[in-house]
Amino acid sequence: MKLSLSNTMLLGAAAVAMTATTATTAMAGDVMLPKTLVTTAYNTGTSGYSQMVAVGAMLKNKYGINLRVLPGKNDVSRLSPVKKGVAQFTATGSDSVYAQEAVYTFGKKAWGPMPVRLLLLNRSAGCTTFAVANDIGVKTMADLKGKRIGWVRGSPALQKAAEALLAYGGVGLDEIEKVEVGGWGASINGIINGNIDASITASQSTFMLKMEASPRGVYHPPMPFADKAGWARTQKLVPWYVQGICTDGPGVPGGRSEAVASVYPILISTTATSDDIAYGMTKAMVEGFDDFKDGAPGAKGWALGQQMDDFYLPFHPGSMKFLKEVGRWNDKAEANQAKMLKRQAVLKTAWDAHKANPGSDFNTGWMKARATALAAAGMPVIFETW
Repeated sequence: MKLSLSNTMLLGAAAVAMTATTATTAMAGDVMLPKTLVTTAYNTGTSGYSQMVAVGAMLKNKYGINLRVLPGKNDVSRLSPVKKGVAQFTATGSDSVYAQEAVYTFGKKAWGPMPVRLLLLNRSAGCTTFAVANDIGVKTMADLKGKRIGWVRGSPALQKAAEALLAYGGVGLDEIEKVEVGGWGASINGIINGNIDASITASQSTFMLKMEASPRGVYHPPMPFADKAGWARTQKLVPWYVQGICTDGPGVPGGRSEAVASVYPILISTTATSDDIAYGMTKAMVEGFDDFKDGAPGAKGWALGQQMDDFYLPFHPGSMKFLKEVGRWNDKAEANQAKMLKRQAVLKTAWDAHKANPGSDFNTGWMKARATALAAAGMPVIFETW
């Protein structure tokens, strides 16, 4: 069911969330879930939105559960409903890490470190890359120098992704022309309409089919693993980016290229979502995988075997319980869980101390307090300023 993030819909979704503890339905294995669940996702037309609609169809057909999908055009519109308790989940991207880290928008006084918890992630055969108009002669990341790049307002995750991929090609932000747009979909439409040359994307997005069918076409510059210096520059900016073989989507050179593995969407909640709900949702998606894997582009990436042991977020205890039951938990995952929980604790302690005595400039003070606390704990700061 398609919903917009209007005040009316948010109030309706909030009512759903508040009644979740009483409106339940039995599932296989005596797992209980609310009859209606709410998740946010990227905007309509994106692969993330389409995948959650496919998951919703599986939940309805297999378990009689309604999944309401709220499309959000930027990081704040996807995370706010989760923060407010309007939605139990969000199927999002790197903004999940930014919310954990309390940086950019999430480093402002109204936000602070979110106790983000991972349920499952999608690691597909696609890649995080640039969608480039195929009529401008760009073949490498370095060729993007001087080009018009779509820049989504209010989406630091997409902005940082673009910066990290440009860095692979040795291109700085001062060497491109930023074209600001209100949402990611608008950046792709801008390419089609001739106003933009390239924008960050997932190669498997349904929007890439739209680009392919346009007169401009679509091309995704590769990121050869042999360029170790280029990869070092990328991973310095976004350390959770990993190498992957990209085969999914139009515009992939030769149908196969080396690139940043597409870890998107990432289904997260917070500690406010109960263990039972997280367990039930994880179990339903794993056991119902065959019923939705062909329902949207890239959905096969939700497979149990595609889950990562060392992503930059801790798992929800409910999800962790299920993964242990099916033998998908190991020492590496346990060590990463402890590491990420400790990182979140350091961030929360630093935030609470800073908020109690913020000084004259809250945002600048937080940047310093955050960096100091992480460095003192022997943890990578990653984001010094923003």
